[in-house]
Amino acid sequence: MTTAPTATPAQATAEIEDEGHVDVLIVGAGVSGIGFAHHLRERFPDQSFVILDAQDNRGGTWWTHRYPGVRSDSDLFTYGYRFKPWRGPAIAAGGEILSYLDEVIEEDDLAGHIRYQHEVTDAAWSTADRRWTVEVTRADTGQRLRYIAGFLMMCQGYYNHAKPYKPRWEGMDRFQGLIVHPQQWPEDLDLAGKRVVVIGSGATAATLIPAIAGQAEHVTMLQRSPSYYFAPPVTDELAEQLRALDIPEEWTHEILRRKFMAQTNMLARMSTESPAELHAFLVESVRPLLPEGFDVDKHLTPRYRPWQQRIAIVPDGDLFAALRDGNASIVTDTIETFTEHGIKVSSGEEIPADIVVSATGFNMSLFGDVAFAVDGEPVDFTGRVTWRGIMISGVPNMAYIFGYFRHSWTLRVDLVSDLLIRLMENMAVKDATMVAPALRPEDADMPLLPFADPENFNSGYVMRSQHLLFRRGDREPWTHLLELEQEQEILPKADLDDGTLAYR
Repeated sequence: MTTAPTATPAQATAEIEDEGHVDVLIVGAGVSGIGFAHHLRERFPDQSFVILDAQDNRGGTWWTHRYPGVRSDSDLFTYGYRFKPWRGPAIAAGGEILSYLDEVIEEDDLAGHIRYQHEVTDAAWSTADRRWTVEVTRADTGQRLRYIAGFLMMCQGYYNHAKPYKPRWEGMDRFQGLIVHPQQWPEDLDLAGKRVVVIGSGATAATLIPAIAGQAEHVTMLQRSPSYYFAPPVTDELAEQLRALDIPEEWTHEILRRKFMAQTNMLARMSTESPAELHAFLVESVRPLLPEGFDVDKHLTPRYRPWQQRIAIVPDGDLFAALRDGNASIVTDTIETFTEHGIKVSSGEEIPADIVVSATGFNMSLFGDVAFAVDGEPVDFTGRVTWRGIMISGVPNMAYIFGYFRHSWTLRVDLVSDLLIRLMENMAVKDATMVAPALRPEDADMPLLPFADPENFNSGYVMRSQHLLFRRGDREPWTHLLELEQEQEILPKADLDDGTLAYR
């Protein structure tokens, strides 16, 4: 078995250098951190801030994911920010999204505020000093740095970029080919004439397979169980009509955002109110795109309710085109063992492979695996509860952005930023220097529930990480993972003086 090599960080030195004080320290230079920085600058232009990112460039997953065909699995009118029109196709490649983020960085003059290869390792709050002390290790030099901040904004996303999820299967050590994970895709990987098996059926597999099917001798998608797929056009017809009429881009952007939000709202409601109808819609919408005689029941009929896991987007049905052309195929079975030259599944069939791609998902990372402390006491987040999916009980002056599972992530970036700007304004009015969520007397006996309800969302990466994550309550405002349609009503009207936030 051969696996792709991974880089190791520079050795850290013991001495810590002071980098001074900022009003707001933002962790993460992806869509969340860049978006929040825009809102902060717009409302509080005089506040100082720095954005730290452990990677060597901007974009988060759009920078670290280099596998062929990487693209959005949400429309870009809603994945784009509210404040900046998206001018491209509805579904876009990773490079196009990076270019969009570059434009925001330039227009908001953010480049001078971003520090790359700065990995946050520790964050300690002092109530006496009303400040966060944040320790950082530079990946390029090994230097250790110390930042002081009045408010800490965690925008690092939930991927563990360094340690993707890699299941172990029987016989992997005797496999003579190459095993690759999409998060660690080798730049020089040559697929020409190779037999490739992609393990997994989610968004990554659905993106990767059509991108490599024309290069490899053959690509087999090996799935334990099927996923739901949706095949929208790459180019949205309404967007093209509006652009042909020379409508201002701002208008087109807003119209298309509303269209896609309404569409996703409807599908989200159907997933709980009429799941059988949504199931039929999803399956029947892709049936005409499949090869003649394709076994839909076996290969495209999931075991779970629609949208208990992400629906994989296949623009213009490109995955199914690879099936029709004979460049790709699907095997639905479980892995019994790797062999020297492929994978043997439970039916007894051996699938020949020169390269195996383990598109099996990722591991979640809670707040970038930073070690938090409040007044000298380590924070055990598994005993804490979320406040509206934005702050954590008993952790002062710290907020985070966690996007939607079903809607575009960035829709929540704008909504959460709006609420946090209101919160900072409220602190200024009260002349308060700290704020933290605090359970009310009537919440004292509230059960602390797991991060996610599997009846609502049960993707493997979430279920594998439940034991590491903070909790939710059974009442407002101690809940999270709501739908956009709910939060569009709740968050703008949220009472910041309802007794669940303690100001000092």
